[in-house]
Amino acid sequence: MTRNIIGARGSQNLVAFDRQPQQQQGPRINEQIRISPLRVIDGDGKMLGVIPRDEALTLARQQDLDLVEVASSERPPVCRIMDYGKYKYEQNRKTRKAKTHQHVLKEIRVSPGVDKHDLEFKLKHAREFLAHKDKVQITVQFKGRQMAHMETGLELVNKIVESLAEVAKVERMPGREGRNKITALLAPK
Repeated sequence: MTRNIIGARGSQNLVAFDRQPQQQQGPRINEQIRISPLRVIDGDGKMLGVIPRDEALTLARQQDLDLVEVASSERPPVCRIMDYGKYKYEQNRKTRKAKTHQHVLKEIRVSPGVDKHDLEFKLKHAREFLAHKDKVQITVQFKGRQMAHMETGLELVNKIVESLAEVAKVERMPGREGRNKITALLAPK
């Protein structure tokens, strides 16, 4: 397709490309269906037969439903009388339900001299993480002179693992990681 454009330099022939209309998502419904006749299925799943498009649209409107093209490649195309809004909603629910939860690794850090209340607060968060099906890594971090008493950190990790035993299973036993850390990994039951 060529167009003539007249500007300051005179007439020029330019080539303009015809763009295809953007493909709509989903099946054609109601007036978007242009082919006639159609093979129509009732809302109850009963075959109505091959009927003209206009008659199928009036049948759908009488029932306050939509005419939805379900098999466009067939000849004649197969259409179904249904509530399209409800159908789309149910399809959305199925896709959302099918999505799986990504396991995330959450970390709880404590020091060997942690206070009782602070520890309870961290355990509450760990329970929430495990309830959301996330893994929890417990880390006891030592600084300075605390490294001389690594056994207190190991006792603390074991105490945490015991208190979370009803909601979690131990995936990696408590052990040293590097010079100044003791870690354990818990997974939801």
